[in-house]
Amino acid sequence: MTSPDALVRVSTARGVTTLTLDSPHNRNALSTPLMTELLDGLATAVADPSVRVVVLDHTGPVFCSGADLKETAAAYTSGSVPAGKLGDVLVAVRECPKPVVARVAGPARAGGLGLIAAADLAVCVEEATFAFTEVRLGVIPAVISATVLPRLTSRAAAELYLTGETFDGRRAAEIGLVTTAVPAAELDEAVARWCAALVKGAPGALAGAKELLRRTAETDLRRELDHLSAVSTGYFLSEEGREGVLAFREKRPTRWVAALDAG
Repeated sequence: MTSPDALVRVSTARGVTTLTLDSPHNRNALSTPLMTELLDGLATAVADPSVRVVVLDHTGPVFCSGADLKETAAAYTSGSVPAGKLGDVLVAVRECPKPVVARVAGPARAGGLGLIAAADLAVCVEEATFAFTEVRLGVIPAVISATVLPRLTSRAAAELYLTGETFDGRRAAEIGLVTTAVPAAELDEAVARWCAALVKGAPGALAGAKELLRRTAETDLRRELDHLSAVSTGYFLSEEGREGVLAFREKRPTRWVAALDAG
């Protein structure tokens, strides 16, 4: 039974385990406790032979806002940020031997986009919004690039990584971030339809098919994420990164934006 104060709620029915991000007070931010619970939930689902499919779901209006910037700001005193844990989560989702479906009923940013891209299938509502806003905070979308860039067209990646502009569910489907975008009223039906199709596959064959797909997408995900985690940490600990995170938390323009306005 899931604990009442759990940040990730777990339920299983008819071969489908649903892992629900349940931290709506901070827009399901990827705090270390939430990521730890998500990893535990994934490991339990993988170990259970009755589980055929894993669904990533969420409570509240936001799928996932990305890194917990409150936790990140607090970590500055220790000279480290929790980028490595996000890498562990992306590896666990991407390399899960069972199909993973992301159900996205609201906005996603930063690490939330990496989580969506790591899933095998992702369906979002058409009005959901997405953005790679990292450069506006003085950092870069390093860790999530390991799962995001293999999904996106190169022109779309350049545009969205460099501008940080917001785009909707339809655009997300066009560029490959999600598999499909549907009206909100059809979201649950779309997820149920995929799950019904996936549980018909033989478990070993599904795992083998996923391995084939991974071999065409990347060579060594863990090594790449170790490198990108180090890069991400460097940017978060930089002068620009510290300023960007603090400006976001203080709800004020960054110094580089204020300088433009002053000019």
